[in-house]
Amino acid sequence: MFVDSHAHLDMEQFNLDRDEVIQRGLSADVRQVVTVGIDISSSLKAISLSKNYPPVFAAVGIHPHNAHLCDRKTIKRIESISTEEKVVAIGEIGLDFYRNRASRRNQRRCFKQQLEIAMRSNLPVVVHDREAHEEVLEILSSLPATGGSRGVIHCFSGDIALAEAFIEMGYFISIPGTVTFANAGLIHKVVAGISLDALLIETDSPFLTPIPYRGRRNEPCRVVHTAQKIADIRGITLEEVATQTSKNARQLFGLPVAQ
Repeated sequence: MFVDSHAHLDMEQFNLDRDEVIQRGLSADVRQVVTVGIDISSSLKAISLSKNYPPVFAAVGIHPHNAHLCDRKTIKRIESISTEEKVVAIGEIGLDFYRNRASRRNQRRCFKQQLEIAMRSNLPVVVHDREAHEEVLEILSSLPATGGSRGVIHCFSGDIALAEAFIEMGYFISIPGTVTFANAGLIHKVVAGISLDALLIETDSPFLTPIPYRGRRNEPCRVVHTAQKIADIRGITLEEVATQTSKNARQLFGLPVAQ
């Protein structure tokens, strides 16, 4: 079985065929999907989907693009809804110094506030890190050695040294469909060089569609193509990748064993 550790099934791209998308995932042996919020509205939709679809679990949080919305009321709301059944993480949180859609000051503040929620709630975090590697690493490193956060670096885009630094702190490295792209040499080195028990796989649906479907909407069933590329790079079987990455996702998010 496979676990898609990061998708956005709440987004409007799935409004016309969400049932079919989830069923196609199940047919491809994608038994569990974590759908991830980027603001209050999408976080509430993620929770609703988790209640309506047994394979779906939710993460709730404010994306760095939306950090300007991260006032006291919003932070309290995220903490409140984090107690809902089937909420398994705080996310998607972090820093994005590529788009800079919110000020870096607001991004840092929002990130730190949500890390505090995660620690109080004993939930892992789903970390967005784009062109902000050193600062994300610094913020996570500053957390308490005991009782600190744990989580996953979503859509990992750094080098193997960075990956190992995150792993040393107890974070998983999540590999998206970009690993199938022709220019993905850096991420290939990460996939080949780190321990399989530190890896998760994801689609980031509806984004980052793997080859051979690049240019079309992504969906959970296509996480299998990412897993196959990882297997090819490492010289192991697809089943080994599926088994270990699913075990890793269950460990991080506290997911039940899927039937």
